[in-house]
Amino acid sequence: MAEVRKRRKKSKNYFTQDTEDAIVLYNNTECSETRSKIYEREIHFAFFKLTQNIIHTFKFYHTDVENLEHLQHEIITFLLSKIHLFDPSRGAKAYSYFGTIVKRWLILYNTKNYNKKIKKVDVDILTGENSTHTYSQGDEKVKSDLDRYVDIFVDHVSENIYELFPKKNDAQIADAILELFRKRETLEVFNKKALYIYIREMVDVKTPKITKIADKLYDIFKQQYIFFLENGYARF
Repeated sequence: MAEVRKRRKKSKNYFTQDTEDAIVLYNNTECSETRSKIYEREIHFAFFKLTQNIIHTFKFYHTDVENLEHLQHEIITFLLSKIHLFDPSRGAKAYSYFGTIVKRWLILYNTKNYNKKIKKVDVDILTGENSTHTYSQGDEKVKSDLDRYVDIFVDHVSENIYELFPKKNDAQIADAILELFRKRETLEVFNKKALYIYIREMVDVKTPKITKIADKLYDIFKQQYIFFLENGYARF
């Protein structure tokens, strides 16, 4: 039977190397009773703080529960279902590994709940004169001017991406950002930081690089937007 260590005092560094060692010990322990003790004494608090910090740092507040601790319980249960997959020999640190799992879970969860809220918005708001929402009326899909311009913009940049972004890495980042526009009807924009996470999942680059490419895309976008609104077509 594996030895269970005494519980350590909690510190500001809630997810440490000791936490990772405990997770490895948990995975290598066959006795269910011992595993439960390892989890309660060494792992649970780290998982609790990890989920709490990510929810508040990235403002994942589109929930269908009133108490965020209930949401944390759902996520922690999911983490436990994945804990056996952690393998330190692959080079990943436990904090980063489980943090990524939590972020992905919350992005999907928040997107689903945001979509529910959008569907409950009064139809007068969705169809108002200044609305930029895309909505369905029967079988006919009605698009706002902004939505039609986004389609034109995405097509233009996609067709000329290597001319606009000669460096391969820059083109990959631009295409990852454009993918958000392509999926905008199913992936609602609910949080800027969450979108940066989404882009970094597709292209492994730092945030300042994403911002630089996003700024260039915005410059291209705004060049023709006013002209489009006035004339009904773009002239890139």
